[in-house]
Amino acid sequence: MLSSWKHSPAVRWVLLLLFVVLFYFSLAPHVLPTTYDIEPGKRSDRDVIAPSAKEDKKRTLAAQELAAEQVEPIYTVVSLKGDALLDQIFKRIEQLNQDDQVTEQNKVNIYRSEIPQFYLDYVDRFVQLNRGNDAYNDTLLEDMAQGVKDQAYRLPEETYYKLPSLSVEQLTEMRDVAVAIVKKQMSEGLREAETARSKVAELVNASTLTDRKSREIVQELARFAIMPNRFLNKEATNEAKVAAKEETPPVMIKQGDIVIKKGDIVTLENYEMFSDFNWLQDKKTYWPQFGLLLLSLLFVIVIYSYMEKGATPGVGKYSNAQFVMLWLIYLLNLLAMEIVQLTQTDTMPYVGYLAPTAMGAMLIAILLDVPLAVVSSFLFAIAGSVIFNTRTDTIFDFNYGFVIAVVSFAAIFGIHRAGQRSTILKAGIMASLFGSASVLAIVMLGELPQKSELVLTAAFAFASGLLTSILVIGLMPFFEVSFGILSALKLVELSNPNHPLLRKLLTETPGTYHHSVMVGNLSEAAAEAIGANGLLCRVGSFYHDIGKTKRPSYFIENQSNMENPHDHIEPKLSKSIIIAHARDGVEMLKAHNIPKPIRDIAEQHHGTTFLAYFYHKAVKQAEEEGVDPDFTEDDFRYSGPKAQSKEAAIVGIADSVEAAVRSLRSPSVEQVETMIAKIIKGRLDDGQLSDCDLTLKELDKIAQTLKETVIGIFHSRIEYPEEVKSKERLA
Repeated sequence: MLSSWKHSPAVRWVLLLLFVVLFYFSLAPHVLPTTYDIEPGKRSDRDVIAPSAKEDKKRTLAAQELAAEQVEPIYTVVSLKGDALLDQIFKRIEQLNQDDQVTEQNKVNIYRSEIPQFYLDYVDRFVQLNRGNDAYNDTLLEDMAQGVKDQAYRLPEETYYKLPSLSVEQLTEMRDVAVAIVKKQMSEGLREAETARSKVAELVNASTLTDRKSREIVQELARFAIMPNRFLNKEATNEAKVAAKEETPPVMIKQGDIVIKKGDIVTLENYEMFSDFNWLQDKKTYWPQFGLLLLSLLFVIVIYSYMEKGATPGVGKYSNAQFVMLWLIYLLNLLAMEIVQLTQTDTMPYVGYLAPTAMGAMLIAILLDVPLAVVSSFLFAIAGSVIFNTRTDTIFDFNYGFVIAVVSFAAIFGIHRAGQRSTILKAGIMASLFGSASVLAIVMLGELPQKSELVLTAAFAFASGLLTSILVIGLMPFFEVSFGILSALKLVELSNPNHPLLRKLLTETPGTYHHSVMVGNLSEAAAEAIGANGLLCRVGSFYHDIGKTKRPSYFIENQSNMENPHDHIEPKLSKSIIIAHARDGVEMLKAHNIPKPIRDIAEQHHGTTFLAYFYHKAVKQAEEEGVDPDFTEDDFRYSGPKAQSKEAAIVGIADSVEAAVRSLRSPSVEQVETMIAKIIKGRLDDGQLSDCDLTLKELDKIAQTLKETVIGIFHSRIEYPEEVKSKERLA
């Protein structure tokens, strides 16, 4: 009744619910927001700590505005050339002065109308020519045109009257001086033309011009040609302000920061900020809780789908005890992650790589199943990417998830088919190497940190693998003892010939020892053929007849060169001695703390089979004595129980097959095949296989495998059809 819970559907559902609870509460602190009950104007009765990292948008906006205000205005120097304007003016004066048909007064009138227009036309033409120029935007050109026109110089009226009398030689000399002065004054860029114009008289007086009239005209024309050429670039300035805002880092409230100290009055600003961040209880939403519950359910569905895949209906591929063990492994692995995460900080996020995340995958691979360990590795990777995530803009940091997956797969590969405890350490070293390599790959693909930080990151990843192997070695005995688990490592240790019981079997009952080794070879091959635990069958076979060491001479394999003691004792006593070896073996195995699955094989390998030889001998003896038998066939059966597992049933069949083959002098292939079929059919007909879940298809595979293995082992003794025919012809 007590063992029925191991396959109870109700218990299975409770365990699945526990898995949901485990995932939910493991991930909740990292994804669910904390809320507070605060009111503006009241004192806080505790330190109000930011439950998660958030951007303070108001302070960020203020910082951005300040950064924009501090941007210096951008001025652009345009390529306006007053000297080009002067060239145009002097050419026109020279042309008009040489025209004798125009009166002097008309020339004055033409100069009065054309020279100011030259200025305006030059500016408009510059704007038209530079539209589409990447150096100037339209706003800058428009502001430039307006600014130049606003600062235009008005020539005195008397200057126009002085121009018609100038000769070509005078104009040439005046042009050279005026052009040089204008170039010099406009070379560094002018925001205000008036300042440069005030220096013209001094520059003209220092020139080569000696004629007073020429100096006065040059001064006025130079002042006229000087124009502003350095202007505020509004678009570039605005773009710089926008860039300054964008480059301003957000003002963050870090997770764990004390936002309101105990005893401080809650300000309206605090309240509004908490409201914006959804940190208030009255603004609390339950969507995150629902999302986390859904994620936890998805995790459990993945586990359940795999563990029930290929399961026998109503029985299950894994027992509830194995579900409990799997739950404990998940608990320990997630707990190890949480403990390491407590030491993780914003400045040292790489501490997370120290977590022994491959521990769970390694334990599952050893104690349960390698494919299940692979499935679990993906789940641990997803959970780890949540637990170790230090970023605020995403729920997952798959840098950690990638590393967890790599070290888990490396550990599984290293521990696969482990035969010694030292293999765990080797698997841990493999996880260390692959973990360090994966961490370095991630770091080098991004922005390289400082050398010391890079070394620490790789060192933590390497230490993780070693820590994993240490924890696995320490936890293995706990799971083996608590759940009666026979790991491959434990089985290999128990198969060591130096084990006290096996050494006793070898020295005291060499015949039984040889028989057990042969049964181990047969049963292992048969078990692996149907997907059962071949190693368990082999080791179980080594110990299945250990009880014979109490009375070795009463078993035929140990009776070489001696008389059979059963010939001189009562059949009932012989029966008791033979049957007792199974019970004696269980007691001896218990005394040496041999795990239960091996004890079960020793107890169940004969089931409740019938000792026909001693029964018929007893019946014959009763007939000779002329008395009625005071016993039944049931009195000459093993006490059982019948085989409860595939492995126990296979060992029982292999035990009978080995003994039967050994009793034949020169068996043929047909005899071996017939004998194996007869033994299996006899067990079926006797109901010895009714309590285990062997199918007829599996029994056929077992028969075929046993035949092939027997032929391989006893190759020299088995006659093939050709040999039999040859002997018949010789006879």
